[in-house]
Amino acid sequence: MATELDDCLTVIVGLGATGLSCVKYFTVMGEKVKVVDSRSEPPGLAVLQEHYPDVECELGDFNLQTFVTAKQLVVSPGLSIRGVEIETARKAGVTITGDIDIFSKQVTAPIVAITGSNGKSTVVAILAAILKKAGKNFGLGGNLDGENFKPALDLLAEGKKDLYLLELSSFQLETTQNLGAEVATLLNLSADHMDRYEGIDDYHRAKQRIFTACRQVVINRDDKESYPLAENDATVWDFGMGRAGVNGLGLLEEGGDQYLAYQLEKIVSVSELKVFGQHNISNVLAAVALAMAIDIDMNSIKAAITEFSGLPHRCQWVANIDGVDFYNDSKGTNVGATVAAIEGLGEHITGHIVLIAGGIAKGADFAALMPAMNKWGKAVILIGQDAVKMAAYFDAEVQTYFANDMRDAAQIALRQSTAGDAVLLSPACASFDMFDNFQHRGFAFIESVETLQ
Repeated sequence: MATELDDCLTVIVGLGATGLSCVKYFTVMGEKVKVVDSRSEPPGLAVLQEHYPDVECELGDFNLQTFVTAKQLVVSPGLSIRGVEIETARKAGVTITGDIDIFSKQVTAPIVAITGSNGKSTVVAILAAILKKAGKNFGLGGNLDGENFKPALDLLAEGKKDLYLLELSSFQLETTQNLGAEVATLLNLSADHMDRYEGIDDYHRAKQRIFTACRQVVINRDDKESYPLAENDATVWDFGMGRAGVNGLGLLEEGGDQYLAYQLEKIVSVSELKVFGQHNISNVLAAVALAMAIDIDMNSIKAAITEFSGLPHRCQWVANIDGVDFYNDSKGTNVGATVAAIEGLGEHITGHIVLIAGGIAKGADFAALMPAMNKWGKAVILIGQDAVKMAAYFDAEVQTYFANDMRDAAQIALRQSTAGDAVLLSPACASFDMFDNFQHRGFAFIESVETLQ
């Protein structure tokens, strides 16, 4: 049973980096909190015990009484708000919130909010490069990875900013009630996290929460799911691969070259970009639209987009061995991302693609891979927990092989390749069956390729 002191606490559900940022925030605010986590040794536990020894921490099986007697639950994005304990607490009148929701209520500077099934980290990185060129003092955080990772609440300790740039996942948006972004975008939508949602429509509804109370929206003309479902008075910008209309970004053909353009005004030639593939051109157009929405000068935009060379683990060139190029797209954790990688790379090479894929399927339907593989691919090497399930989707024309680990996969891939081909690691699956995260998987691929030389 909970004691009287337990009642009416803010309870942080899930530790890790986000949970720790919530502990820091509430501690600074002088509010008593409790942390609960179903794991016996969650990430961040040692830091919590060292720096916040007075914060009570319940580990292991959840105690329902802790949930229903809380003042509010601050739920980390890794946990579904449809869990029994959280749902019971909601029905008991307990407020359910998350770090992004808390952050949005604290800041006064404009928020630029970006979500989507694929490409959001790249768009955020391009826009961040543009903001740096423009000399803006901005906060960068949310669902980022690598060196840019920073929970949103940690940004509050950095002092005054001109604006905040946030990458947001559907999980973070589930607990965000009234974001109120200056400009928001849902870049695209394809099936992902189907192990957590009831279906694509359920997933879409979570993503749509990014538009709540926003003042401007950027929509993708090539993806109808990027449009806000609810009517609002927000200013609309759009981007797409065709010719642009009013307040739109697109492509112009002139003199045998393609140009990124705003309406009929050329910005830069596609040939000046260091990234390749239609998905990356679309990412650049999205970033330019967002930059224009917040009044960034065109000189800064041009300089940044022509210097941007891509992010690690996203169609990152690794090596050339005997005329075969190896590419690391470990961030391709869903089917849509892998299709984009195959298509972008297929248009860029003279030969065919040998795909390394597999891992945890997350309830995905891999049928959408087939047209791209039938056009560009010659073989697929499958690894991980759901390799056999994934193999059933491939046509007989695409040779299918199973590998024991990443090194084995790289060796098989090289044997099945000839000069002009490309070996592409783009798993279309989560990594947690064999690796710590997609970065660990990508580095394992790079190390495996190095042993082939």
